[in-house]
Amino acid sequence: MKTILVPTAGSAIDQVVFATALAAARPLGANLDFMHLRLNPGEASAFIPHVAFVPAAALRGAMHDIDVEQQRRSASAREHFQRFCQEHGIVPREAPVCGEGLSANWRETLDGGLERMMVHARHSDLVVLGRPSRANGLPQELIELVLLGSGRPVLLAPSHPVERLTGTALVCWRETPEAARALAAAVPLLAKSQRVIVLSVGDRTETSREHGADVARQLAWHGVPAEARWLASDGRAIAEQIDAFAADCASDLLVMGGYGHGRMRELVFGGCTQRFIDQADRPVFLMH
Repeated sequence: MKTILVPTAGSAIDQVVFATALAAARPLGANLDFMHLRLNPGEASAFIPHVAFVPAAALRGAMHDIDVEQQRRSASAREHFQRFCQEHGIVPREAPVCGEGLSANWRETLDGGLERMMVHARHSDLVVLGRPSRANGLPQELIELVLLGSGRPVLLAPSHPVERLTGTALVCWRETPEAARALAAAVPLLAKSQRVIVLSVGDRTETSREHGADVARQLAWHGVPAEARWLASDGRAIAEQIDAFAADCASDLLVMGGYGHGRMRELVFGGCTQRFIDQADRPVFLMH
């Protein structure tokens, strides 16, 4: 895991996204590929509520305001990147240098919109995203779009900056292809963790203790010591049980499969996945 895509919004959310990306890149000696998606007014208007209802006479002015806002976000995103590199002593590079370890580069796309970002996501080992609490110039469903359309793992930043991901990692196990893919993709980070717990939640007929123990044995072959834990359903939502367990063990990272159903534009995630897409107190590593 050597190339990490970090989409920049040019808003306050950049702070927590950059910190989470750094926490992932530092133990891996990876390159942070910062990318700002500057949309043209027509593209950007699709993600701004009520623009479609602006009277024709005022539409030109509305489009001008959108363009000005996109320019402002672009300048702010670049400033955030430059300040980040200065604060952490990172020299921006355009090409890899053997043995140099942690590095970063900047790019801004002016055309191609979301498809251009998706291309870069597919060409990366990991994508780090934040959960926008308000309009940030990007589509509200960006997480779901990247998770389902890129074929790459997504690391979701929490609402506050974090300094590390490699203390205790909690692998949420379920007998599904999505969970298997998430586990495989997360191995480089798990290998750097001080403690790895494989957690299964549910009735014994759904997920047995043996499955979690077998996953822990598999991780041991990768040089990752792991312990298996199994929790019986107690009437609470599975996401709530996982959240409580993660708090009890002071987990730095959650790893889980992203379970989606339906067409891309009519995405309905399962309740557990959607809960962690919407909110979490710690970084969440997802793979569909």
